[in-house]
Amino acid sequence: MPRGNGLFDHLNEASLREVAPRGAARTFPRHVVVVNEGDETDSLYVLLSGRAKVFITGEDGREVVVSTIEAGDYFGELVLDGGPRSASVMTLEPCRLFVIPHGDVEGLLAANPLFARDLIEKLIGKVRSLTTKVRDLALKDVYGRFVHFAEENAVELDGERVVPERLTQHDIAARIGGSREMVSRIVRDLVAGGYIAVNAKHIRILKKLPAHW
Repeated sequence: MPRGNGLFDHLNEASLREVAPRGAARTFPRHVVVVNEGDETDSLYVLLSGRAKVFITGEDGREVVVSTIEAGDYFGELVLDGGPRSASVMTLEPCRLFVIPHGDVEGLLAANPLFARDLIEKLIGKVRSLTTKVRDLALKDVYGRFVHFAEENAVELDGERVVPERLTQHDIAARIGGSREMVSRIVRDLVAGGYIAVNAKHIRILKKLPAHW
């Protein structure tokens, strides 16, 4: 999903009230589900601060994270067709959201071409991201998905490549569509081989990860 580079990035709460007068700001603590998969769709949510994850849950209770979102992103675009929510959203840290009701979303689309264009671009980005995720799930094994995840999320920090987000093995499994047990085995083997190190739930990539496990 595109990160914090859209229409709402530089709008504060007062500005949002101008373009969506019936909207309201709400604060949520960490690890609270804001919307549930299958719920009625009646609002668009703008993330003013904090981070959240978008996820789906299987019949067996296993969770798959579709994406993570940050300040400046929004979710709930299915409000446009009135269909049920396609995924759940949970806060990863305390979040402040601006909730725009369906009627104001319709008005924004009609009166603000910039908003309509930004919404279309975000939806295109989501389609591309989901296509990549489906391809990985279909064509790569769990190890391949782990490598892709680590390389995609690592950043340069003090001369090292580090995944900056603090993640448990359960979190990683949900992100890559694998089991916690399999992730645990992969991490253990890569640590033993000197490819990665894990400190305080941060993954440090010490050398190029092998193509196959």
